[in-house]
Amino acid sequence: MKIAFDAKRFFHNTSGLGNYSRDLVRILSEYYPDNEYLLLNKNKSERGKDILERPNVTFIETSKGNLSRQLKMGKDAQKQSADIFHGLSGELPLKWDQKPIKKIVTIHDLIFVRYPQYYSFFDRKIHLWKFKKAANMADKIIAISEQTKKDIVQYLNVPESKVEVIYQGCHKAFKEHQSVEFIQSVKDKFKLPERFILNVGTIEDRKNLLSVVKAISGTEIPMVVVGRKTKYYQKIEKFLKKNKMEKQIIFLERVSMDELAVIYKVADIFVYPSFFEGFGIPIIEALFSKTVVVTSNTSCLPEAGGKDSVYIDPKNDLDIRAKIKFLWDNESERKRREEKGFEFVQKFNDEPIANELMNLYQKII
Repeated sequence: MKIAFDAKRFFHNTSGLGNYSRDLVRILSEYYPDNEYLLLNKNKSERGKDILERPNVTFIETSKGNLSRQLKMGKDAQKQSADIFHGLSGELPLKWDQKPIKKIVTIHDLIFVRYPQYYSFFDRKIHLWKFKKAANMADKIIAISEQTKKDIVQYLNVPESKVEVIYQGCHKAFKEHQSVEFIQSVKDKFKLPERFILNVGTIEDRKNLLSVVKAISGTEIPMVVVGRKTKYYQKIEKFLKKNKMEKQIIFLERVSMDELAVIYKVADIFVYPSFFEGFGIPIIEALFSKTVVVTSNTSCLPEAGGKDSVYIDPKNDLDIRAKIKFLWDNESERKRREEKGFEFVQKFNDEPIANELMNLYQKII
């Protein structure tokens, strides 16, 4: 089988959609080496270089010109005699020729419909148009959670039978064993406290970091935050200054995947109070790292966290504070939940996900 991918995110996104794209191609090429995997884009980058070195993965430079991704990439895949074209980020090309090719699109979330206040009017209209077009054109749609499937059926008017839920996993770094020396070097490099709670993700309204900051105000619990800052960070900075908490929280950026894996591993608690997610990869990363999770009881987050994570009302600082304090002071309870969480997260391992993807490909062929 020859499978073509829209590889724009594979090459150009550092997190989120980029990680999903790279992991999907990596696990398919590993567990199903007899197929050919074509990465279509105008150009390539250093990202995913190790995956491109595999004999069954090939970069195909697509036709040049404005809107070539929308108007030419599909036809370029057909010229390569691909059996399937898989759009990895909610989009499919608009133009195709007569040559037969099956089309699959992965839709990660419809947050722009549920939380329009976080997006401009123009972005909302463009996203909705693209997603509807792709959903109608696709032979099958992959939703990355049951929550996303419900939203696709509701907001894009798609029959339920057209949507398959296939979860995503996480980067292999979170499943690897790091040496004592490397762990110590990461602790030293970032001046990590002996004990701390961790938050990972873009620092933006929807991720709701300020609620955690308020929850640990007046305690001596240190927090490490790994993520890109947006304008929302100014609200947090203002609160920290007002409450003299500047030394309680360490903000880190430009952390490598291997370093991040260590930071998860040495954290006491991972706190993720997001209002809404398509899936919540950081939760999976924490569970693979054997770190107990405190997360919101909303959207798909319980799907990712399983029954042994601890759930909070993201709007309630006192609830967040109580749950963090409970785990912070109870090592035996942390350990029990870490072990149970690690058992649960095995369903998000590479092989079961690769099998589900390949079963879907074979089914539509």
